[in-house]
Amino acid sequence: MAFDLALGAIAALGQAPWNLWFLTVAALAVLCHRIARARSPRAAAWHALIAGLGQFAVAMSWIVEPFLIEPDRYGWMAPFALIFMAAGGAIFWAVPGWLSARLAPGFARQAAAFAALMVLSDWLRGWIFTGLPWALSGHIWIETPAGQIAATFGALGLSALTMLAACLPVLFWRSSPPLRAALPGAVLSLLVIATAWTAGLARLSQPLPPDTDHHLRLIQPNATQALKWDPYWSEIFFRRLMELSAARDTDRPAPDAVIWPETAVNFLLEQSGTAPQDISTYVGNPVILGIQRVEGERYFNSLTEFSAQGIGPVYDKFHLVPFGEYTPWGDQLSRFGIRAFAAQHGFGYSPGHGPAVMRYGALPPVQPLICYEAVFSRHLVSGPDRPGWLLQVTNDGWFGNLSGPWQHLAQARLRSIESGLPLMRAANTGISAVIDARGGLRAALGLNLSGRIDAALPAALPPTPWSHWGDWPAVIAALACVICAALHRRLTARKG
Repeated sequence: MAFDLALGAIAALGQAPWNLWFLTVAALAVLCHRIARARSPRAAAWHALIAGLGQFAVAMSWIVEPFLIEPDRYGWMAPFALIFMAAGGAIFWAVPGWLSARLAPGFARQAAAFAALMVLSDWLRGWIFTGLPWALSGHIWIETPAGQIAATFGALGLSALTMLAACLPVLFWRSSPPLRAALPGAVLSLLVIATAWTAGLARLSQPLPPDTDHHLRLIQPNATQALKWDPYWSEIFFRRLMELSAARDTDRPAPDAVIWPETAVNFLLEQSGTAPQDISTYVGNPVILGIQRVEGERYFNSLTEFSAQGIGPVYDKFHLVPFGEYTPWGDQLSRFGIRAFAAQHGFGYSPGHGPAVMRYGALPPVQPLICYEAVFSRHLVSGPDRPGWLLQVTNDGWFGNLSGPWQHLAQARLRSIESGLPLMRAANTGISAVIDARGGLRAALGLNLSGRIDAALPAALPPTPWSHWGDWPAVIAALACVICAALHRRLTARKG
C-alpha cells in the first residue's frame, strides 16, 4: 500500500509548478507493471486506487486553501476536503485498474488496457458530475515542446502520450532481470516522447503572425481573499484598480481597453449608477471587468464593459463550481421547502446560458472564460463563430500560493494551444498573463503582486486540427485499444 501511495505522489510531480514530467512517466510505468501482474480485478483496482490517492492528494493539495481563508470557521473542513477530493479522483484510477484485469487479463494485455482506460478516464472526468478535468495525466507536457501536439489531439492526446510512454516498457517486457527486461520498451518509450518533442519543436519554429494593432492593459490589484470584501479594504483595492488603470506610459501606446479580474468591484451591476461613465472617464479607456449582478433573487457571476456609453454586453458564467458557487440540486430541494441551498433564492450563483462570443468596442470578438471555465476545452467556441481571442478573468486568491494558481495558468495556456487563439488573463492576486496562440507566455505578473501588464493583443492562428476534431480521435483510439486487448484475450482463449 505504501509503495502504491508513493508511486502516485511521485506521479503528481509532473504537474505544475514542479513540471518533472519524467518522474510521472516513470511512476506510471511502474504502476502499469503492478497492474499487469495483479492476479485479480480486485487487486488491480486496489493498486490503482491507492496510487490515485497519492496522485490527487499531492496534485490537488491546494483544495485546502479556500477553507483557510477564515480558519477559525472553516479550517476544520480542510483535511476532509483533501481526503474526499483525493478519494474521488482515485476512483477514476481504480475503475481502469479493475476493468483492465476484468476485460483483458494477461500481462501485456492488462497493461495496454489499463493505459487506454486511463485515457478514457481522463476524458470522463471532464464530464461526470459537471466535470473536473484537473491534473490530467497529459498536463505534464504543457511546459514542454511535446505539449504542442495538443493543437492536433487536444489535452486528451497528451494523456495518451503519457500513458503510451508509461506502458511501453511493460508491453515489451522480457524475462530477465528487471532493468534489462524493461529496456526494449523503455527505448520505444523514449522514441515516442522524442517524436512528440520534435513535432512540438517544429511547430514552435514556425513564425507567428504579427501582433494585432490592439493594445490592452491587464490589472492585478492583489486583493487578498480574506480582505477583499472588507468595507475598509475593498475601498483601498478599488482605488488601486483605478490608479493602475489610469497610469500613462509615454513609451507605450495607450490601451484600447483595460481589463479587471473576476468580481473586481464590491457593488452589483444593477447598483452601478453612473459608475460605468465615471470609471471609464477617470481611466481614459473602456474597462472590461468581472462583476456580480442580480435578477430577482438570482445572482450571476458576470463580465461586462464600462464605457462612456454606459454598460456594454453582459456575459454570465455558466459552468459554476459545485459547492463553491452553487449547491447541486439546490433548486430541486426548494420544491420540498428546503431553500437554504437554492440558487433561485439567492443562495449561490445561477448559471448563464453557455459559451458566448462577445464584442466590446472595436476589439476583435472575444470568448470570455470566467475562472473555472478555462479548465474545460469542450467549452471553446469553434466554427464560423470562432472568436479572435480568449479572455480569462479569475480570482485565484482562493487557490493559495503553492500549486493551484500555477496549474490554473497551465490549463489556460493549454486552451491557447488547442484552439490556436491568444489568451489575455487578468487574475486578482496572480498570475496575470499574456499568452500567445501557441501557449507561450509573452508576459506575466507573479503571485501576490499588484501591478499592470501593457501588451499588444497577439494575433490568432488558423483553426487547429483539434478545433475541427475535438477529443474524438484520442477517444476512438483508446476505445479501439481496449477492444483489441479484450478480443485478443478471447482469441487466445479459443486457441488454447
